[in-house]
Amino acid sequence: MPQPGLREVEHEITVSAPATAVYHLLAEVQNWPRTFPPTIHVDHVERTENTERIRIWATANGEAKNWTSHRTLDAEALRIDFRQEVSTPPVASMGGAWIIESLSDSSSRIRLLHDYRAVSDDPASLEWIERAVDENSRSELAALKTNVELAHASEELTFSFDDTVQIAGSAKDVYDFINEANLWSQRLPHVASVRLEEDTPGLQSLEMDTRAKDGSTHTTKSYRVCLPHERIAYKQVTLPALMTLHTGCWTFEENEGTVAASSQHTVVLNTEKIARILGANASVADAKEYVRTALSTNSRATLGHAKDYAENKG
Repeated sequence: MPQPGLREVEHEITVSAPATAVYHLLAEVQNWPRTFPPTIHVDHVERTENTERIRIWATANGEAKNWTSHRTLDAEALRIDFRQEVSTPPVASMGGAWIIESLSDSSSRIRLLHDYRAVSDDPASLEWIERAVDENSRSELAALKTNVELAHASEELTFSFDDTVQIAGSAKDVYDFINEANLWSQRLPHVASVRLEEDTPGLQSLEMDTRAKDGSTHTTKSYRVCLPHERIAYKQVTLPALMTLHTGCWTFEENEGTVAASSQHTVVLNTEKIARILGANASVADAKEYVRTALSTNSRATLGHAKDYAENKG
């Protein structure tokens, strides 16, 4: 029996991707920075086989925000239920579900369900929430369709790699070197200038000009989620020409006086720019190697300077 004042609504959209692929993109939160442009990083707070609490960092109107959500996953039914832990007035409670239905081997229907209550069951507040849920659901499903189809189509253009350096020092010192990106133009020869903002502790906006081997410079902007002293995850929002996506994560694992410091990258290639950048005969494999070499060179240089800093500190 419905609760008094409880409203239930449903929206749907059809996408050109298999149902299981859509489910996994939604269920496996590590995919979200690749699938959803606003998402910077997602982290598990608690996790069992079928339930999880997740922290989400994402941009809204050019600002980075974060919140926590509880989810229940059912891979067999291709269903994910979610509920906000803390709702903001005039919303008293908000939850819902993603349900993915197979239409064919290459298409599926995504249903987005919401249930909500207003504070004091106020009619005006219920109307306001109804409009907000309707507008947000329509725009979210449209964006999801675009990005799920792009992510599914670009799987062969997506690749990941990492570089690791062993450091005789503390994870805190290595973390501090990567965290203090405002000092990189003084500490790293390949960084020409840096603009770092951190209005909320642990959420950074980092814009920097980097020197290439040929002497040219290019500007990139990233949002970074800093989790002392374990990792710094980031997502580039201003990208070099050969990439349509670049996310990464610095990790610091300490073990008996040494630190394994790693830089991990995930990239989606921009195939439309390969010929212009690398020449008419260049292949996707050539572009992957070019991008990997460029990113790895900078990462290993940064890790090398972090190693010198940590090993000589104190």
